[in-house]
Amino acid sequence: MVLLHVLFEHAAGYALLAIKEVEEIGMLLPQVEESVLNVGKFSAVVRLSAFFPFKSAQGALENINAVSEGVVHADLKLFLETNLPSGGKKKAMLGVSDAKLGAALQEELDFSIQTGGVVAEIIRGVRLHFHSLVKGLTAQAASKAQLGLGHSYSRAKVKFNVNRADNMIIQSIALLDQLDKDINTFSMRVREWYGYHFPELIKIVNDNSMYCKLAKLIGNRKELSEEMLGAIEEIIMDSAKAQAILDASRSSMGMDISPIDLINIESFSTRVVSLSNYRQELQEYLRSKMGQVAPNLAALIGDVVGARLISHAGSLTNLAKYPASTVQILGAEKALFRALKTRGNTPKYGLIFHSTFIGRAAAKNKGRISRYLANKCTIASRIDCFSEVQTSVFGDKLRDQVEERLSFYETGDTPRKNLDVMKEAVAEASVVAAEVKRKLEKKEKKKRKREKKRLDALSTAEGDEDMETKKGKSNGGDVEGNGDAEVTTKKKKRAEEQPEELTSNGVVDATPSKKKKRKSEAIEAEPEIEEEADPTEKKKKKKKRKAEQEDE
Repeated sequence: MVLLHVLFEHAAGYALLAIKEVEEIGMLLPQVEESVLNVGKFSAVVRLSAFFPFKSAQGALENINAVSEGVVHADLKLFLETNLPSGGKKKAMLGVSDAKLGAALQEELDFSIQTGGVVAEIIRGVRLHFHSLVKGLTAQAASKAQLGLGHSYSRAKVKFNVNRADNMIIQSIALLDQLDKDINTFSMRVREWYGYHFPELIKIVNDNSMYCKLAKLIGNRKELSEEMLGAIEEIIMDSAKAQAILDASRSSMGMDISPIDLINIESFSTRVVSLSNYRQELQEYLRSKMGQVAPNLAALIGDVVGARLISHAGSLTNLAKYPASTVQILGAEKALFRALKTRGNTPKYGLIFHSTFIGRAAAKNKGRISRYLANKCTIASRIDCFSEVQTSVFGDKLRDQVEERLSFYETGDTPRKNLDVMKEAVAEASVVAAEVKRKLEKKEKKKRKREKKRLDALSTAEGDEDMETKKGKSNGGDVEGNGDAEVTTKKKKRAEEQPEELTSNGVVDATPSKKKKRKSEAIEAEPEIEEEADPTEKKKKKKKRKAEQEDE
C-alpha cells in the first residue's frame, strides 16, 4: 500500500511520484543511499503516478516563480487535487522539498506534509533519474528545458524593478570614493614633484585641483610675468593670492628644472585636472540618479550619505526592510561587535554621522538626534521603495521635522506632531502625483498621435504605390493592344496591295507565301521565253518556203 507521495518540480512540469511502503530508518542507511544511484533498484521503490507538463515557457516561469516564493500556483493546486488520492483509512502523505511551499500547501489544501529526511533522499534520486521515469522525455530534452527556464528565471530576477535601478547608485558612489582617494594621491604627487621647482606655491594654494591647474599654467616660474596675472586670478578667484604668487616666483628658493621634466609635470597635472572634472560630472550624475530612485532619502539626509546607506545595505529594498536601530549603526559594525565583546559602550551612529544634523547637535544630544534621524531615514526609504509616483514631498517634511527636533533640544520649542505633518505631506503628495500623472498622460497622448500620423503616412504611401502600379499595368496593356492593332492594319494593307492569285483549286489566295511568289515569277518568265523563240521559227519557215519554190 502506498503511504507516501512525493512532489517534484522540474523545468518540464510537475511530477507526482508514489513511494512504496518502506521503513524510514532503512532508507537512511548508507547501502540504501548508494542503491539510489542504480535505476533498476530505484524504480522498484519509486513509481510515477502523474505528470503535468508545462504548456509554454511563460507558464513554466510563472509556476517556478510561485514555487520559489512559497506560493501555491493554480496549476499546482489543480494537479494535486486531481491526482493525489483522498479518502481511505490512512490519509495520504505528501513529501515536498521546500518547507515554505509545504506550509502553504498544508494551509491551502489541508494535506499532511513531510519535508526532509527520507523525502530529501527520494528527491535526490528522482532528480538523477527523472528522464527515465517519465516516458517520452530524454535526458537532452530535460537539460534543454532546465537551461531555458534557468535563463528566463535569472533574466526575470535581474529585470525586477527596472525603473529604480539602485545598482547604478551603488556603483557610482563606490567610484566616487575611489576617485577621491586617487585624486588626493595624485595631487600630493604633483605637489611633491613641482615643489622642487616652486616650493612657495604649496603654502599659498591649499586646494589640490587649483594647485594642479596653476602648475600646468605657470610651468617654468622664471617665465612668469604680469601678463599671466589675469589667468591666475581666474583660477584662484583672488587677486591678492595671485599677486603673492607672482612675487614669490621672483624670489623663489626652488631649483631649476629641465624642459623634459617640466613637460612630464604638465602632462601629469592635466590628467589630475581631468580626473577632478570627471568627479564633478559623476557627482551630478549621482544627484540626478538619487532624485529618480530615492528622492525622499536624498532630500532628508543628502545625496552622498543616502547613496552610501543604499550601497552598504545592498539595495534600496534591503534598506527599507531594516529597522531604525540597524540604520542608526549601519557602517559601524566593527565598533558594535567590539563593544559587545568587551562589554563596553555601543556606538551611537554609523554612516549617518556624515549628515549635517549630528554635527550641528551638541555633544549630549548627538545620540538622541542620531536615533531620531535613523527613524526618519527608514520612513523615507520605505516611501521611496514602495511608492508608485516618486516625489520629494515626504523627504522635505521629514527634514523639517528633524530641524524642529534640533531646535527643541537647543531652545525647548515644542515641535509639531508627526500626525499633522504626515497629513500635510499626504495632501501635497497627492497633488504632485496628480500633476505627474497628467504629464505622463499628455506624453502618452502625444506619442499615440505621432504613431497614428506615422501609420497614416505609411498607409497613404502604400496606397499611392498601389495606384501607380495599377496605372502602369493598364498603360502597358494599352500599349500592347495598340501594337497589335498596328500590326493587323499593316497586314491588311499588304494584303490589299498584293494582287489576288488563283490556286490550283481555283480558290483566291489573298496572302501568298514566298514560295508562291517564286512560282508566279517563274510562270511569268515562261511566256517571255516563248515570245523570244517565235521569230526564229518564222525565219526557218520562210527559208523552207523559198527553198520549195526554187525547186519547183
